[in-house]
Amino acid sequence: MKVHRRNFLHLAAGAAALPALSRVACAQAYPSRPVHIIVGFAAGGGIDVTARLVGQSLSERLGQQFIVENRPGAGSNLATAAVVNAPADGYTLLLVSTAHAINATLYDNLSFNFIRDIVPVASVTRQPQVMVVNPSLPPKTVPEFIAYAKSNPDKINMASGGKGTASHVSGELFKIMTGVNMVHVPYRGAAPALNDLIGGQVQVVFENMLSAIEYIKSGTLRALAVTTTSRSEALPDVPTMGDYVPGYDASTWFGVGAPKNTPVEIIDRLNKEINAGLADPKLKARFTDLGSTPFASTPSDFAKLIIEETDKWGKVVRAANLKA
Repeated sequence: MKVHRRNFLHLAAGAAALPALSRVACAQAYPSRPVHIIVGFAAGGGIDVTARLVGQSLSERLGQQFIVENRPGAGSNLATAAVVNAPADGYTLLLVSTAHAINATLYDNLSFNFIRDIVPVASVTRQPQVMVVNPSLPPKTVPEFIAYAKSNPDKINMASGGKGTASHVSGELFKIMTGVNMVHVPYRGAAPALNDLIGGQVQVVFENMLSAIEYIKSGTLRALAVTTTSRSEALPDVPTMGDYVPGYDASTWFGVGAPKNTPVEIIDRLNKEINAGLADPKLKARFTDLGSTPFASTPSDFAKLIIEETDKWGKVVRAANLKA
């Protein structure tokens, strides 16, 4: 059969377009079944609350269940490995956090390279850590705390949600920049650390706002400073750490990632829907009440943040000689 040149070119162009059309159709049909969001920490903490709010928003917007699945262990590395090895089809996602930037240096023999093996989808929120103390502790300001710690060496116990967590390295950064000595006491999560702070077994915690804010508002704990360079809308009367320790800046952030090679059309659709949800006044208000700031981004902007934070916290981990 003879095919004229013009007809052949039309046929060739149509054939070349088929893969692209197929990918677009796949993205438009996505999701056709429930999606799992894997969280590397136990239920009830700040990262878990964030995952559930995002999952609920995506479920409402996309008409499919987004199921939060908690897989705690090894500082979120077990959950990350599960997502790295999952099919790259958009049905298994990872709730990404500052912990992943820290772990890249903290752990020597990870089975994955986070920056290489997880594709950033979208950032979700960013929030300060907050330096909180038991109200029975004499210092009422950061300068008073520094003076008290220096005059009582080795008598200040600094709790954290675990070795190498954001609460731990934020405290280590404080120690490096102020020259104070505090004994680190790691716990299995923020809740038991804050419980022992309330009970007086430890004296200070650098914890994320999501976990600590209700204790601060009730007066159960005293906030000395937020760790970002600007004040928090949720705690407008609490000064920043930078007011007393110039250059100090630490925050936690959460976002969503997917296995590498996940189709870009699915990544883009998830990014669009997550960002649209963050613009919704109800979800924004919920995050604000929890002390978080909605933090929309493109996948490339989120990737840039992860790289910058990995470098920053890697320097702190090495300076403090931390090992998992």
